[in-house]
Amino acid sequence: MTLLFTHPDADAHENPPGHPEQVARLHAVRRALEDVALDRRTPEPAAPEAVLRCHPQAYLDALEAASPTEGWAQLDADTSMAPGSLGAAWLAAGAACEAVDAVAEGGRAFVAMRPPGHHAETARPMGFCLLGTVAIAARHALASGCERVAVVDFDVHHGNGTQDLLRDEARALFVSTHQSPLWPGTGDPSETGAHGQVMNRTLPPFSDGAAFRRLMEREVLPALDAHAPDLVLISAGFDAHRDDPLAQLEWDEADFRWATERLVEVAETHAGGRVVSSLEGGYDLAALGRSVRAHVEALGS
Repeated sequence: MTLLFTHPDADAHENPPGHPEQVARLHAVRRALEDVALDRRTPEPAAPEAVLRCHPQAYLDALEAASPTEGWAQLDADTSMAPGSLGAAWLAAGAACEAVDAVAEGGRAFVAMRPPGHHAETARPMGFCLLGTVAIAARHALASGCERVAVVDFDVHHGNGTQDLLRDEARALFVSTHQSPLWPGTGDPSETGAHGQVMNRTLPPFSDGAAFRRLMEREVLPALDAHAPDLVLISAGFDAHRDDPLAQLEWDEADFRWATERLVEVAETHAGGRVVSSLEGGYDLAALGRSVRAHVEALGS
């Protein structure tokens, strides 16, 4: 049975009114999954040593110092912290690491937490993100005995933070498919990491799901097979949906289901079926709920 890691304190991460990364996102996800048979687990905050594999202590201290006791602390134009935000970020990282441990003998897990993580760089909060959740999980997996991991990020925005945190790790293949041009402006195919283990593949605005599927079949899936990971991690952003307000790709929930099924097949071939997926973007609440449900159902197929 697919594992679901979530925690009510994720709701304590509140953004200012009108911000697209809102508490209601997680409410939509929970509603979409409430009648799905899942092994539901409540995580603990990440161990400091797990987070320190990605972020230096000075950065963590700076986040702690910036955390407000009331209202919001604005970190950049898009990223802010409420009193409960930093605790929620540590819980998200902990959930991803616990999910890695839980699937060690085989299985799949979905981490339904917020804030998202794939834009947080080594010492820079960015794009709604404070800690690099999936990169932390990837380094935790490698420290726990995995020989090779693959991170596949199909969020509509480039996973610049995950790329930054894993750029020097030869054992971690990072693949990002994303719209270009689009914020944050990174993710050109020429960005290949220190060991050629970073693969960025771009799609122009208004690309549909068929274009995404062709890209996956021609380039991404062969690269995953060549890497032969013993764990597949997914940065599962659902903002490439045609109804999403922050971008211009034209996918639907069937495309997310298809991609998930293909990644499960990679995991079955190389990784004993081990998959950990973590929620990233997705800002139309109805589309987010439908897409997450399709994704989680495909994880359990």
